[in-house]
Amino acid sequence: MQIWYNNILDNTRCAVELRGQRVRIGRSQDNDIILDSPFVAPEAAVLYKRGDQWELVALGLNEIQVNDQQLFGGGRLAVQSGQTIRLFPFTLTLELPEAVKSSGAALRREFDEQMTQMIRAVHLELLSRMDLDREAASSRRQNDEYLLTLERHLEEIARLKGFFGAKLSRLVEHVSAHCLRAELMGRLIASAGRSAAPAWQQNREWSRLVSAVPEREQELSAAVDCLSERLQLARLSDLSDQIDCVDKQIWQAWEQLAGELHVDFKRYLAMRFLKKEIKDIVFGYGPLEDLLHTPTISEIMVVDREHIYIEKNGVLESSGRRFISDEVTQAIIERIVAQVGRRIDKSRPLVDARLSDGSRVNAVIPPLAVSGPCLTIRKFPQRKLLIDDLVQAGSLTRTVAEFLRAAVIARKNILISGGTGSGKTTLLNCLSDFIPDKERIITVEDTAELQLKKEHVVRLEAKESNVEGAGAYAIRDLVKNALRMRPDRIVVGECRGPEALDMLQAMNTGHDGSLTTIHANSAEDVVLRLEVLVQMAAELPVDSIHRQISSAIDLVVQLNRARSGARRVVQVAEIVGIDPDTGGVRMKDLFLRVEGDGAALTPTGALPSFMEELIESSLVRLDTFYQ
Repeated sequence: MQIWYNNILDNTRCAVELRGQRVRIGRSQDNDIILDSPFVAPEAAVLYKRGDQWELVALGLNEIQVNDQQLFGGGRLAVQSGQTIRLFPFTLTLELPEAVKSSGAALRREFDEQMTQMIRAVHLELLSRMDLDREAASSRRQNDEYLLTLERHLEEIARLKGFFGAKLSRLVEHVSAHCLRAELMGRLIASAGRSAAPAWQQNREWSRLVSAVPEREQELSAAVDCLSERLQLARLSDLSDQIDCVDKQIWQAWEQLAGELHVDFKRYLAMRFLKKEIKDIVFGYGPLEDLLHTPTISEIMVVDREHIYIEKNGVLESSGRRFISDEVTQAIIERIVAQVGRRIDKSRPLVDARLSDGSRVNAVIPPLAVSGPCLTIRKFPQRKLLIDDLVQAGSLTRTVAEFLRAAVIARKNILISGGTGSGKTTLLNCLSDFIPDKERIITVEDTAELQLKKEHVVRLEAKESNVEGAGAYAIRDLVKNALRMRPDRIVVGECRGPEALDMLQAMNTGHDGSLTTIHANSAEDVVLRLEVLVQMAAELPVDSIHRQISSAIDLVVQLNRARSGARRVVQVAEIVGIDPDTGGVRMKDLFLRVEGDGAALTPTGALPSFMEELIESSLVRLDTFYQ
């Protein structure tokens, strides 16, 4: 590529020939293009290739102008060859290598970008025409007259800007395909009765199309039926398989169907989808709306406005969705955290919250988030998973499930360890089902996630400090208080700090049968992790900590997340005491998963020291322990 630049104050003009996919621009001598001026930041901008496009990202405090658009720190914009970039006192002219025009996924990404720019332009124009203040819009989303006015404005804006004219017929086809896909997905989810939309997002009165044309809607229904037949969705009984089929084959089926649809009907579909997207931004959660409703999606991760990732069946993938601007991204984040009475702004740029249905939300905005507002939503499952579900999914064997059930009933202290997203909380929920109904349970969590289907449960949740910096209650405070509440069992969602010492002491002082989780890579690493956490609370010698651990914890259940996304129990070990030679904690593997051909969680042949107790209580049969 070649980039021309000149200083408008002295009319010097230079050209530089560059290779690669990343160009750094700024005053510092480390940059690829050095703009020697005190008015330019040391690292002012970076130009890099993302897919088939070049993108400019503003890094410094300088204002950067590209045509009529302005960029500030963290802002980004797709640029093309021949465009002029103004970074006072310099102007830069780009001669970028021509992108290879390709079909398939690359071409769809190009149209997705054009669609986003269209929605952005329509939204900006709509802001100048109507009062879209969050509170005003929220109070009017049930008002058909207000919704009809909004939809008519959108039709007029699209007509005046010529978005659906003859010159953009390929964009019209692309947007109309998105419309059919959204309708097909909505129909599948509704027919299965499994909308994954959380409780805080179920009320969507504004989603109806007030300006719908009945004849066109009938054509839409017929087109969705035809698309479903071409995809052969009827042969798939499972909703997850149907959604997966749509994701993988929708564009191939659309290419077969597109030629059969009249261009006026395609324009109607494109306009319909535009109205939906704008209304999602004004009243709902923008591009997250459809993702929140899809039951196969367990987690949504907004990296920046251009990149939204999802987790499906334990695997991360790009959603293909994007926000139209950082401002809209932050507005959606504010709308989400407002559901639980929280706020996020520059003075408090980080929020970790639990929504009304238990979904977890973590949001970070500038100045902490350098690339723009980012958001993580861990969706709360509508149906609590049971131990049978884990057995069926291959997370553990029936023998291990029965053994853990027996250990819980026998009041053994169990610690579940594993990495992030390995399924620790899910297994903890399942094991809690085995606690007898007559026992009093106190749960302590940083963010309430446990779903204990018991009557006698007291749930405690940590609290952050208020704006004055007072009123904070950490997990350690709640564990101490739980000891005064006459618990039969204490269940701590996760030990990640000094509360580990209080949890060990509780297990050592008559509160048998307690459960908790911890982050660790193996059962052996649990001891090392506990050493660190306990010493955060008190300067105790390691030997003393080891004695506390060996007398408090009976079993360690280790979980692992495979590359395929599957969560599995890979180790069940018993803590059997202190090694007299080394002073370390001794462990005995009861079940172990050895990777390789035919990998499975199998018994090691060792019996737990409390096996006789389990057999006498008729909780376990010895002849089934080795199956």
